[in-house]
Amino acid sequence: MRRVQGRTTGSRAAAVVLLTAGVLTAAVAPAEARKRGGHKPAGGGYNPPFAAMVYDVKSGRTLHAVNEDALRHPASITKVMTLYMLFEQLEKGRYDLDSELSISANAAKQPPSKLGVRPGSTVTVEEAIKALVTKSANDVACAIGENIAGSEPRFAEMMTRKARSLGMSRTNYANASGLPDPDQITTARDLTILARAIQDRFPRYYRYFQTRSFAFRGRTIGNHNRLLGTVEGVDGIKTGYTRDSGFNLMTAARLGDRQIVAIVLGGKSGASRDRIMADLVRSSLPRAYAGARQTAPVTEVAERGRPAVIAEAGSRTRTEVASAEEDDVEVTSSTSTGPLDIRPAAATTTPGMVRRPGAQALPGAAQAYAGSAAQAPFPSAGGAKSTARLPAVEGVASRTEAPPKDARAEGARPVTPTPWVIQLGAMDDEDKARSILSDARSRTGALAKAAPYTVRVTHGGTTLFRARFSGFTEQGAAQDACAALKKNGFTCFATRS
Repeated sequence: MRRVQGRTTGSRAAAVVLLTAGVLTAAVAPAEARKRGGHKPAGGGYNPPFAAMVYDVKSGRTLHAVNEDALRHPASITKVMTLYMLFEQLEKGRYDLDSELSISANAAKQPPSKLGVRPGSTVTVEEAIKALVTKSANDVACAIGENIAGSEPRFAEMMTRKARSLGMSRTNYANASGLPDPDQITTARDLTILARAIQDRFPRYYRYFQTRSFAFRGRTIGNHNRLLGTVEGVDGIKTGYTRDSGFNLMTAARLGDRQIVAIVLGGKSGASRDRIMADLVRSSLPRAYAGARQTAPVTEVAERGRPAVIAEAGSRTRTEVASAEEDDVEVTSSTSTGPLDIRPAAATTTPGMVRRPGAQALPGAAQAYAGSAAQAPFPSAGGAKSTARLPAVEGVASRTEAPPKDARAEGARPVTPTPWVIQLGAMDDEDKARSILSDARSRTGALAKAAPYTVRVTHGGTTLFRARFSGFTEQGAAQDACAALKKNGFTCFATRS
């Protein structure tokens, strides 16, 4: 499983950057980096793909939406589904809060953020819940999956089936933690379903998402969701960050008889993400329906079909990078985090801003941020409404995993992958993979001499087509071309062929 370099952050704590040989430093917005003692992003700004949605729980209305059906990586918001699966085990009586979960060597070696428990040790179910909610502990998330399903990959399959039964039709899980994997994808719309479902199904256990801190073996570990206790009405749920997902946040809020769930994916920094979410909550709650609930609670249905599209964004090989999460800083009892400054930002309008017809205007910081981000194309097959089948790209070949050296598709000239290639995504239809290659080459001069091709792979019974460019003998050349693609709004990564 591939892991992507991330960056760990925390309230007024020194940023910790995990590096392995040959890896680039993870980047965050310059102001945030200076504030937290981190590094400035190389070559300019940090602009992960953005998406957001606010849903009125009682009326079923969408109060705000930007790129709500575009595929994104969930990062540690994944752990909400992990906890959903654990809460289900509690409800069925297979575990109780005092049951012990064993920590395997595999779980213990997961990259940070982690609780740091040793192989062969145990944690109670209640400790595991609190570790995920506050610390976003990857080692504990892996252990939950292994204890419930026998292995983390099998648990990920269970998570995906559960997502499908809840109506999360565009979500696919590859692990229990949210550590980067190209096949771990979701949408803002799907995450609103999960946010509602976990409250509807497990009101007894949902209260854990309000945990501000918990004591674990001599340490006091604080929650990294800084909106808790600072924005009126917010009662959870989960933060997340990886380098390629950006800063994510799932939020639930109640005010009087009004109730919403809100998702922000792809924030440029923890602080800007929090400001966007705070603006959305403050502007949306007063508009939410205050009468009797008109929508039925989210219920599970029979599993239907496989994931529609799997998008890959920013993965790299495990030997190239270490992975980390935003949620990798402990707040001890002696640490004071101070009040959170999440003041409404002055409303601005970005020139050329494109908004989906019928969507509500973005408030404050959200409007200023989403102007360009909403226009930047994530792999074009990612949108739910992208149904057109575009013509094939001349010279795009198709090959299977472990292909012959010369890849060839019917009617296309062969492509021999060079030592380094660029990957843009993986689609469930080869024409979609071809179309993104065509779009990328037409908009990026750096790919004029690159050779586009597709790679057919099978993952968990799902056939995917990876969209790649060959033509790079050196890692630096591939990374430079990928950087040019990112400036044009594409998500990509350089990898060995």
